[in-house]
Formats: sequence, C-alpha cells, structure tokens
Amino acid sequence: MSVIIETTGFYFGIIGSVFLGIALFNQYWRVSTVEGNVITTSTLYENLWQSCATDSTGVYNCRDFPSLLALSGYLQACRALMISALLLGFLGALCGMVGLQCTKVADGNPVFKAKFATTGGGIFIFAGVCAGIALSWYAFNITKEFFDPLFPGTKYEIGPALYLGWSGCLLDVVGGGLLCCSYREQTNKGKGYIYNYQPPKATTTTIGAPQAAISRYESDTSICKYGKNAYV
Repeated sequence: MSVIIETTGFYFGIIGSVFLGIALFNQYWRVSTVEGNVITTSTLYENLWQSCATDSTGVYNCRDFPSLLALSGYLQACRALMISALLLGFLGALCGMVGLQCTKVADGNPVFKAKFATTGGGIFIFAGVCAGIALSWYAFNITKEFFDPLFPGTKYEIGPALYLGWSGCLLDVVGGGLLCCSYREQTNKGKGYIYNYQPPKATTTTIGAPQAAISRYESDTSICKYGKNAYV
C-alpha cells in the first residue's frame, strides 16, 4: 500500500511542478476588465515579465518591463518565489525518485530510501507554499486595484495563469504529504526482528560410570549369595 501512496505523491509533485512552470511563463496573469465598457477595442494582459495588448483584429504587441529596479517590490518578490518554487520542485523530484521503493537505488536499505522520500515530500510542500504565496500576493494586488474607486489606471481581472498555478500548488502540497506519509511504514519494514540461532548444547555421557555401578552391584549380590551358603 505504501508503494501506491508514495508513487501517487511523487507523480502529483511532478505534475504540480510542471503546472507551475507553465503558469510562470504564461502571459495571462491578469487581463484587463471589460466591466462598464460597451465597445472593447483592445485587451491588455500581463505576466511577471512583460505587458501585451491585442486589438479586435487579433494583432498583438508585447513589450518587456523596462528595468528590474523600476518594478514594484511585490512583482520582484513574486518572480523570486516562483523561480524558487521551480528549483525546489526539481530538487524534490530528484529526492523523491531516489526514495521510491520501485527504484533500485539503495534497495537494501529501506530506512535510507524512506528518509529520501520524506525529504522529497517536504521539498514539494515547500515549493507549493512558495508558489502559493507568490500567486496569492499577485491576485491580492489585482483585487485591491479593481475595487479601489480612486485607482486611476487600467483595472485588471485574475487571469487563467493564476488558476493553473494554484492547481499546481495544490498538487505539490498533496503530493508532498503523500510522500511523507509513507515514511513510517517503510521504516517499520526495515526494523525487522533478528533472531540469533543458538544450536542445542551437546550432552556428554560417560559410559564408564554406569558400567562401574553395574559391576559393583553384581559383586555385592554375589557376596551376599555366598555369605548365606557359607555354613551350609
């Protein structure tokens, strides 16, 4: 049963990391809202790296953000957290692959494999938390600007990339938890009872002692017999 649990957790972590990678480079982190506009001539959408605009004919144009130092603080933090989540997901995949019971690495040491599987699960969970913080922080700023009546700029809505990223976070956390749950069963399997074989002790029998007792008994009976007939 633990093999199924940890294998499922490993694949959940891998799929979650793939979702995070797709979401990181997706352009639709936020999309301009059409609320209150009767005629929409262009649509604006952005991600962590660039801003794009497309018109009604389908022609689009994108431009990268000009300078790293000119970006807002939360945008820089979201970049760092998402990149860290991808690196952690890759590291968690390596550790989880070593810790799987179906692999041949350290096959004779189940406790070692269990520790690697648990480490990979913890890394997957940490990667999901990092990405979740970045995605939720970005979504919080979108909703704050959207509901601010005094905000002068373009108002945006949450894009599909954020929903994809949240799905990846959930898969990473669940997969990491499943990997960690398989630790106890593997360690219990590795701590089997060892019975030391003790051969039975050899008993030495002295043959001379019984024979001496028998001969002594025969001599005693013969003396008694001859003693009774001595005066007859």
